[in-house]
Amino acid sequence: SLIVVSDLCVTVIQGQDDYGVTYSSPEICALKASIVEISCTYRYPSRVDGRDTEVNGTIWFTKLSGNQPVDLKTDSDYQDRVEYSCSEKSCTLRITDLRESDSAEYKFRFITNQPGGRYTGSPGVTLRVTDLQVQVTELPSSCPDLKCHSSCRLPDRSSYIWYKNGQKIQSEISPTYSVYYNSTDSFSCAVEGHEDFPSPPVCVDGQTCNRVIYTDRSICASKGSSVDISCTYSSYQTIRSKFWFSPERSHQWQSPSQPEDLSEDSQFAGRVQVLESERGRSTLRITDLTESDSAQYHFKYTTGSFEWRSSLP
Repeated sequence: SLIVVSDLCVTVIQGQDDYGVTYSSPEICALKASIVEISCTYRYPSRVDGRDTEVNGTIWFTKLSGNQPVDLKTDSDYQDRVEYSCSEKSCTLRITDLRESDSAEYKFRFITNQPGGRYTGSPGVTLRVTDLQVQVTELPSSCPDLKCHSSCRLPDRSSYIWYKNGQKIQSEISPTYSVYYNSTDSFSCAVEGHEDFPSPPVCVDGQTCNRVIYTDRSICASKGSSVDISCTYSSYQTIRSKFWFSPERSHQWQSPSQPEDLSEDSQFAGRVQVLESERGRSTLRITDLTESDSAQYHFKYTTGSFEWRSSLP
């Protein structure tokens, strides 16, 4: 699903001699792997010395090369991840699949047909990209405090969703949650509305608990190619069975509430391998990809008394 993070609370205006850029916000905090939009409006004199003003070019940039701005559309670090949506005197930059390396100051520049009619809005918009981490407050108690931590401040209106052993248990306005637990439990959190980008599950007590951690939350692959989808997993008890499944294939299951092994699905016949290169790591390999393979893929395991079949994406 597509997640858009934008903050329209604060306006910053820069300008001189009737040229200017107004950004929607001076700072934005966005979640890793999500989508962000950075917007601005701009102004310029309609005529200069009897000559009508025309805008010949617009770009967004974060760095210079030889004192010249590098258009994000030509920057290899952003290949296939940026899009401009511009109309008369406004422009929005959209960045997908955010990475921590995208944290930077973004500036908008427009060029007109007038002498010296180039203008850059400076300072720009500072983007900070964060992931979520569950922090455990060490207490001599069976009810410690858990905090859904981010490296930058998410919007004040954010609400948080908590997961225990992969299953949703609570929604909180505060990023802090007090919980009863036992040593087999893992906990994860997400920001409401951005459930596709949760924190990795953490063990509250020790390093061995029930959890599954996916290597990548989203993957883009070309039709006809192959893709590897990997996770690490651990269990407090001996695992009796494990397999990969896709919730989008539930209409093919004998019971809609009981996931079935993807390797037994006729749509994937001869195209699926499950590799275990090391203990506690599983990789689903799908070959000869088709457009209908675009879906969520989950890893499931069962023990004698526990089943991991997460509601986490």
